[in-house]
Amino acid sequence: MASALRAGSRTTDTGRITFYVALAVFAQESTWNFYDNRVPELLRDHVASAAVIGLIMGMDNLLGIFIQPYMGNRSDNTRTSWGRRIPYLAVMMPLGAALFLLIPLMTSLAWLILVIFLYALVMNSFRPISESLMPDFIEPERRSRANAAVKIASGLTVIVAALISLLLVDDHPKLAFAVPSALMLVAAAVLVWRVRDSRSPAYRSALVEDAAAAAGAPRHTPAKIKMRTVIGDLVLDRDRSRLLLIAAVFVFGCAWFASRSLMTPYGVTVLGLSDGEAGGLTLPSGVAFLLAAFPAALLAERFGRPRIMAVGMTVFCAGTLLGAAVQTPAGTVVAMCLAAAGAAGFVINAVVVLWNLAPSSRVLGAYSGLYTVGWAGGGIGGPALVGLAVDFTGWHLMFLHLAALTVVAILLVLRIHRRLRASSAREHAA
Repeated sequence: MASALRAGSRTTDTGRITFYVALAVFAQESTWNFYDNRVPELLRDHVASAAVIGLIMGMDNLLGIFIQPYMGNRSDNTRTSWGRRIPYLAVMMPLGAALFLLIPLMTSLAWLILVIFLYALVMNSFRPISESLMPDFIEPERRSRANAAVKIASGLTVIVAALISLLLVDDHPKLAFAVPSALMLVAAAVLVWRVRDSRSPAYRSALVEDAAAAAGAPRHTPAKIKMRTVIGDLVLDRDRSRLLLIAAVFVFGCAWFASRSLMTPYGVTVLGLSDGEAGGLTLPSGVAFLLAAFPAALLAERFGRPRIMAVGMTVFCAGTLLGAAVQTPAGTVVAMCLAAAGAAGFVINAVVVLWNLAPSSRVLGAYSGLYTVGWAGGGIGGPALVGLAVDFTGWHLMFLHLAALTVVAILLVLRIHRRLRASSAREHAA
């Protein structure tokens, strides 16, 4: 009876914190998706060059590579009565909402770029902090399903951004920015009101580790774990599993982002569609990803996360091969749906594996940031890399280039899987 009650309590706590993290991510991604929809048009009022607009719009990914690991590590080392994450969210989420509200009010290019830069800086600063609340509270065995719920919430923001555009932008373009801002303010208020990560298992474990480190450390030894120490441990570790995982995240991120960002020119050039028709090719696959997210989490918890990651990427690869073989609009939509459903197996579980491989609860935020380095790096490098290959071979082979990248990522994950199995076997033998 007592054990059943404790299990029920853990399930309730897991559901509660998953809801709060999903709410925070939903609010953040609502502003990001609307930002991606509207800010290019605001920039076009001042800049004629599409390349310059693309450079400005890509600034947030570049900032994320540098800012997110640093801020994740900074929050790891914070100790307050509210915990290590909530103090940052209490300040940065309202500040991000205020900056987002200012974007459509800027009448000159210089002020617009400044506000965009500050918005991207603040939003990237607290993104790994909010995401790290999940591994702080939720035990490793249940993190995949919690992450699936968060990814579903994130995916739904595409629909929210589209609805805001449809209902408000034409008649009330400035007011439209207020809706995502209000969502983020509400999420911040709920988090500050309902969540104290000083009570999280990971925070309490970090305090125990702090005390143990202080007791055994020479005088004047710093108690905080610096980011360069985290990276040094990652690079010098003889096991290499964590480093290989970040490499796999980068390579698969290249394939994923290239498949999304290059689909419109592919549809126009190869399939003979209009810009609008080609832009809609990825919409059904977004739904397929959301439908596959939770099953991918459950399968990973049953059969092992690296295995489901490899299976998911294999399905993604099969989708790209189908797209290469059947170059029609209907065939491309089916291929993208198959690929997106497979991608869920990787995307839902990769960051969970990285969290679970972290050597200490004191570095979970830093590891959230390191995951972003791989994923955002793929977002920057993938479209350029596949685009370069297309320049040499033609658009009709684009799907084959995506398949080749995916095969590399599969091999990396299979190598990680073998290393983890060998490590587990050694532990059992000992």
